[in-house]
Amino acid sequence: MSGGFAVDLAAVEAAADRIAGHVVRTPTLASQTLSAIHGCSLVCKFENQQYTGAFKERGARNCLAQLDAARRARGVVAVSAGNHAQAVAHHARDLGIPATIVMPRHTPSVKIVGTERLGAEIVLAGDTVDDGMAHARRLVDEAGLTFVHPFDDARVIAGQGTIALEWLADAPELDTLVVPIGGGGLIAGIAVAAKALRPDIRIVGVEAALFPSVQRRRRGLPPPDGDATIADGIAVKHPGALTLPVIDALVDELILVDEAALEAAILELLEIEKTVVEGAGAAGLAAVATAPERFRGRKVGLLLCGGNIDPRLLSAVILRGLVTTSRLVRLVVAVPDRPGSLAEIATTIADENANIVDVQHRREFSGLSVMRTEVGVTVETRDAEHAARITAALENRGVPVRTLARDQV
Repeated sequence: MSGGFAVDLAAVEAAADRIAGHVVRTPTLASQTLSAIHGCSLVCKFENQQYTGAFKERGARNCLAQLDAARRARGVVAVSAGNHAQAVAHHARDLGIPATIVMPRHTPSVKIVGTERLGAEIVLAGDTVDDGMAHARRLVDEAGLTFVHPFDDARVIAGQGTIALEWLADAPELDTLVVPIGGGGLIAGIAVAAKALRPDIRIVGVEAALFPSVQRRRRGLPPPDGDATIADGIAVKHPGALTLPVIDALVDELILVDEAALEAAILELLEIEKTVVEGAGAAGLAAVATAPERFRGRKVGLLLCGGNIDPRLLSAVILRGLVTTSRLVRLVVAVPDRPGSLAEIATTIADENANIVDVQHRREFSGLSVMRTEVGVTVETRDAEHAARITAALENRGVPVRTLARDQV
């Protein structure tokens, strides 16, 4: 293969022919609003619009489609608690291949049910994905199943690389591609294809700050211990043996993004692009927001690689984002403990065209005189300036007020 890599442009182009009509050719759309906010031309590739909600379908389909009749009859096995599981299950069913998906025992039930619905047999084994890998290897040895690796397989890498062909065909003006890094299959496939077509194009990889696997390896450090991250789709301790040489050779820069940046990017994409992304899917925009000087004035492609976020987690991200941007504020006011005091507060807030969504009035926990009490009021505002006007209006009426930070609420 060209450059000594497991995959070259020809393999990616062959994969594109192989998967055509079986995966979605996802939209590539410029965002004028995001571009204005971040000071560069941003063009989004919406892989969250795949049938199972993520790019993983490309590699899964390309891999499964190349199995011979004997391997198809025996079936395949994959290990995943998320997008890879559903991608393999969906395309195995479409090709008539029996599929077994090994998931950690503590995988959320919604993911188990969703994968079962796609026709796969689910096996719960171990507490981690590494435990699941060991179990899957036993199934390969004992039952002759074919293992479909989530990233360290040339067929999977080539399938993911088809994104670059579409991206550059639809937006040939791009000079930078921003791609999340987990195991590395996605960015390896994209980098091989993109650099072959456009040697001058800049490839920027994005890792979660809690899982900087590639960065630590480059610095000669052990793999990250890891912690819970909202970008669980790229929370991988050990990138692949096939993907790392490509990353080292073709990825121009690495950026780490923290949890706050990922949350903000999820909310920004929801509000501005009206699209739902998971943590990994927001990593590209988080990188642009984290290091704006590296993108200013450039023509940047953002890969929204997946949209499978738990609704409860999305709800929490939205509410936390509203608090962070002062569109939901918690005010604590000290008032005389007499009839009419609460009505005066409500009237003052209403006069500022703000909406009260919650009131807490607990006399027994107040440190004030028994003749006064503290009232907690949660208020919807337009922005920080509006919130400041509400606070000033209350103080002008002689009402002491303080705003609680998120960790104090």
